[in-house]
Amino acid sequence: MDLSNSYSEVAKEYADRIFDELSGKPMDRQILASFAELIGSGGVVCDLGCGPGHVTKFLSSKNVKPFGIDISPGMIEQATRLNPSLDFRVGDMLSLPLADESLHGVVAFYSLIHINKDRLPRAFSEIRRVLKTGGFCLFSFHIGDETVHLEEWWGHEVNLDFHFFKSKEISKIVSSCGFEIVDLVERDPYEENIEHQSRRAYFLVEKTVNF
Repeated sequence: MDLSNSYSEVAKEYADRIFDELSGKPMDRQILASFAELIGSGGVVCDLGCGPGHVTKFLSSKNVKPFGIDISPGMIEQATRLNPSLDFRVGDMLSLPLADESLHGVVAFYSLIHINKDRLPRAFSEIRRVLKTGGFCLFSFHIGDETVHLEEWWGHEVNLDFHFFKSKEISKIVSSCGFEIVDLVERDPYEENIEHQSRRAYFLVEKTVNF
């Protein structure tokens, strides 16, 4: 079972559990709202690894034009069900079905965590390709150096690896891929009933002209 099938297997329960999570995450809401303000009214933003579309929905209330991409057809089905007025598409972040320089912004909340460190440069290069010069990417991940493997999740059979990263190593990778780091925020976990108890990092990076 691969990443796509694993997430399709848990998609309905994931949506039931996760779709409203931003209501309990004030810092995340603030970071996303600031990102939308930076992009500006009417800016086109891809929510990469969108899951059930909760981040896409939030961004749609902030005057940008978001759409979601996820590798899992099951997740796209849930996102479309829960957000019928928004656009969601199946796609792989390592080979995005998007034109060069077609986006003002990309958000990748906890989706890069399924890509091992050796393949991260490919993912960031794809993000850079589809961003306009001066466009921004906001992404987040769990801080650490471990990989958590799941073969069962909420009673469903899966085959998933969750990679934790250190901010210093991610800084080197994004800089080598032609991004300038605009901001970096780290936080302790929210309460246990809201999320997995790990420290989190949020990077805001800009596609630079000279690379």
